[in-house]
Amino acid sequence: LPAQAGIVINGTRVIYPAERREVTLQLNNTGEVPALVQSWIDKGDMNSQPKRAKAPFIIMHPVARVDGGQSQALRIMYSGAPLAADRESLYWLNVLDIPPELSGTEGKNYLQFAVRSRLKLFFRPKGLKGDPAKATEQLRWQLDKANKALLVENKGPYHITLDNIQLAGKKLQGGMVAPFSQLSLPLPAMAIPSLPTTLQFGNINDFGALQSHSIRLEK
Repeated sequence: LPAQAGIVINGTRVIYPAERREVTLQLNNTGEVPALVQSWIDKGDMNSQPKRAKAPFIIMHPVARVDGGQSQALRIMYSGAPLAADRESLYWLNVLDIPPELSGTEGKNYLQFAVRSRLKLFFRPKGLKGDPAKATEQLRWQLDKANKALLVENKGPYHITLDNIQLAGKKLQGGMVAPFSQLSLPLPAMAIPSLPTTLQFGNINDFGALQSHSIRLEK
């Protein structure tokens, strides 16, 4: 059946440097009819609602009409509420695309979806140690044979999103490891590889691109 896409977001994540007064995110309506867009920010609750979500950010304008073929810039401003100074803080930006009512549908069956997109918003304090482009250098990997898992420890101040992880020819589930935290990645039904061995993985950078890496796991 035919389907129409409406709002397209120019980006897959938002980086908010603390020294900026605001950051912007471009929304494009690639359809031919107007769309109503509602935006809000939460702390990670998938079921968050605009009126109940709490986050130290202000969006201008939280509700906006975007005509067909037109664009709208979301302006996001930090309220100044205290946040951790030694690491990134993670929030989630919600963008809800509400389609208009269709004309000429009286007595006809049709289905409409209000599509909500959720993007990671990283608040990056000023003066963090290290280069975010080299954040994977702060990862430490270890095989946990007892629990049949691959442990990754992030010794740096940046969130790192991992994907395309391959160990001994088997693909593992990815995930995000927070600053100064550990993440346990379950191993699939496979024999625990002997060390040393090669580990391949990718991380998603600030621009949403996947960067590939290959390292050697030692005992």
